[in-house]
Amino acid sequence: MPKLILKYQTDLQIGVVAILYFASAWLGFALAFPGTTALSVWPPSGMAFALLVLMGRRVWPGIMMGALASNLLAFWNMQGLSQQALIGISVCIALGQTGEALVGRVLLTRLIKDTCPFKRTHDTFRFLFISIFMCVIGSGTASLSLWASGIIHSTTITDFFIHAWIGNLVGILLFTPLILATARLRNVTWSTPKLFEGGICMVSLLGISMLVRYGYFNNTLINSLPYLLIPFLLWLAFRFNLVAAMSVAFCASLTAIYFTMQQVGPFVQSQPLESMLFLQVFIGVISMSTIVLSATVSERAGVQEQLRKFNANLESMVQERTLALNEEITTRKRTEQKLMRTNSELSKRNAELDNFVYSVSHDLRAPIASVLGLINLARKDDDPAMKNEYLNRINHSAMQQDDFIREILDQSRNARLEVKKEEVFFEPLIEETFNQLQYATTSSTSLEKIVSIKQTEAFHSDRWRLKVVLNNIISNAIRYRNGREPVVRVNVAINKRKALIEVEDNGRGIGSEHLGRVFDMFYRATDENAGSGLGLYIVKETLEKLHGQIRIESEIGKGTLVRLEIPELS
Repeated sequence: MPKLILKYQTDLQIGVVAILYFASAWLGFALAFPGTTALSVWPPSGMAFALLVLMGRRVWPGIMMGALASNLLAFWNMQGLSQQALIGISVCIALGQTGEALVGRVLLTRLIKDTCPFKRTHDTFRFLFISIFMCVIGSGTASLSLWASGIIHSTTITDFFIHAWIGNLVGILLFTPLILATARLRNVTWSTPKLFEGGICMVSLLGISMLVRYGYFNNTLINSLPYLLIPFLLWLAFRFNLVAAMSVAFCASLTAIYFTMQQVGPFVQSQPLESMLFLQVFIGVISMSTIVLSATVSERAGVQEQLRKFNANLESMVQERTLALNEEITTRKRTEQKLMRTNSELSKRNAELDNFVYSVSHDLRAPIASVLGLINLARKDDDPAMKNEYLNRINHSAMQQDDFIREILDQSRNARLEVKKEEVFFEPLIEETFNQLQYATTSSTSLEKIVSIKQTEAFHSDRWRLKVVLNNIISNAIRYRNGREPVVRVNVAINKRKALIEVEDNGRGIGSEHLGRVFDMFYRATDENAGSGLGLYIVKETLEKLHGQIRIESEIGKGTLVRLEIPELS
């Protein structure tokens, strides 16, 4: 069945168009004024125009068949008209009415290029001009056909043409906008306030019509009633849509035609043609006003929607641009901060390089010069005891130079190598450090070490860097003793993913005036048993790599306490 419908779809559409055209012609005949040959409204003109616009020109045979049937019906009972004349007049008028609809569709397609010309005001005016022009074809063909057959005289052909033209135009203005607007309705939703508002409008219009019907108004008020309809049309056009406004205009037009035919209302004149003309002007004016007003409202709504979308897009663009600017500012700030850090680092490295060159030239050459001098003395002195003393001093100078080179290597490795995450257990690490430093004291002096470690699981950090830190701090604790047996206490506690380390000694201590500079490169707080001045500097640089902190508390003659706080590597 669906395939059969699809195969004969065009034929079915032509048949439907013919039926609709003939039905609208019946309505036009029903609205005819008694005692006149002209019709107040010719609905088929509007019906044919709307159907051609919606369904395309392929359905024009349906209009032709409907027009032919309606004309045969109109002239069937006319006395003195032969069958040949009946068919000839019906065919000519049907051709004119079909041509009228086709010309209107072609003009609408060329000038407006839209099936609904009521969205913009200038398109609506084009539709009105097209309607005025196309109606000339149908009314002109009918007038000439009736004049040629002798039904109307040459003296009345102009009047007949004008009445027919107005009837066709009113039919287009009244039916075509309503059909086209209704066909475009999609997903109509009515809220309770809208229904209530529409109900008030309908009740008001019904009340006015009842007052006219039963004569509660005097003649002056009755003649002014057409103007009362305009506020309602404005109301519907602004608050609802074209369908609602044209529906009210359609109902008001039919009501006005009915009351006028009953000789009631403001349009009743002494002559039926005058009454019909007065009524046609009223219907044409309210239809055109409603169409133009609705188009203006629709155009304004479209502009408002475009403006809303433009504002939304503009706001989105502003937000995107603001976000981009913020990102650019953030990136620029990061770059500036990075540049500042880089400049600071360069300045620091330049200062360290200057100090390094000076210290290397001094601390590397000094042991070598001492060794060379001692060798010359040993060659000249034959005393075995003195030769042994010379060897001891040469050994001390060599060990001093070896320590200095080792510290330089530690600093270089700390600056170059990436931090390595490993499992660290502090007990073997500290024991290994003390074993390496066991020769730092003289043979006549022993070392007392007190170690306390609270660790239940592995601590994750860089083991080599931790060893460098502990080696330098414990080495200082042993080296700078206070003439008595050195005692070194080491306490380690792992708490909340942090290593808290304390190294305390009973050595000579550091003066308060030196505490602020002990971490500077090559700085020596004392010249007695002085090292290279790199130890605590290396400790500070290494802790920075591990994101750790160091604090030193010291008192001359009592000893030094070093506190370390090192977070676990993530």
